Amino acid sequence: MFKNVKELVQLTEERNTSISEIMITQEMEVTGKSREDIFSQMYRNLEVMEQAVENGLKGVKSLSGLTGGDAVKLQAYIASGKTLSGHTILDAVSKAVATNEVNAAMGTICATPTAGSAGVVPGTLFAVKETLKPTKEQMVRFLFTSGAFGFVVANNASISGAAGGCQAEVGSASGMAAAAIVEMAGGTPQQSAEAMAITLKNMLGLVCDPVAGLVEVPCVKRNAMGASNAMIAADMALAGITSRIPCDEVIDAMYKIGQTMPTALRETAQGGLAATPTARELEKKIFGGVTSSRDTETAR
Repeated sequence: MFKNVKELVQLTEERNTSISEIMITQEMEVTGKSREDIFSQMYRNLEVMEQAVENGLKGVKSLSGLTGGDAVKLQAYIASGKTLSGHTILDAVSKAVATNEVNAAMGTICATPTAGSAGVVPGTLFAVKETLKPTKEQMVRFLFTSGAFGFVVANNASISGAAGGCQAEVGSASGMAAAAIVEMAGGTPQQSAEAMAITLKNMLGLVCDPVAGLVEVPCVKRNAMGASNAMIAADMALAGITSRIPCDEVIDAMYKIGQTMPTALRETAQGGLAATPTARELEKKIFGGVTSSRDTETAR
């Protein structure tokens, strides 16, 4: 039905409907499943996301000891009433962190679009839930809208850190979330596209450099920043601000940047933060002092 964001928005205008409805229709056509089955599957995804957020906010720790407990700290800070940022943004950040801390602790999450970027969409969704008071159906439609934009990115660029860096993972997730927030808040499909573009173009070039090769540092905190980016971009789009570069061109730029990004900065843990002295020491500590192939490669 649609290959890019321009076609997606055109379909909504031609049919006088929402992005989520276009995505639901496409899923029905591609899978041959009924609307009830499609909704049921997405309801299950929503439940998994909600449980991950709740578990993370109770406090979890990863086996490596690199991550855990920060979501709890953020909620305590919010409760103190001394925050500098707004409540909704910090709540989104906390819930994004909670989800990724659960992932790092080997808990169950819903990849949106990947495990390493799984915190942004649910983090923002369950934060704006407190403000917008959506129905369950609207929350599920939030996921269909984010999925529509993820579909475009996956088919025209990449959602893989190994292929395109963290811009392809957290960057894509942040854009997906921003677009979905706009629809839930009553914005137009074109405003959702603007939110996606604004978000993604401000995350272009973000490298994937996991310390010790684990999806923990800096991944968890990048989800936090991605969630805040999505919230701000959504507000900008809802205010009527547009991106000078069309959404599809931003996605294409991300793809080309990913293609030229050095291998050391694409999930190999050979460069960036993963190659810092502290990261190497942490890696040796986690893996029992054994020198890894990454150390050897870096030494060369």
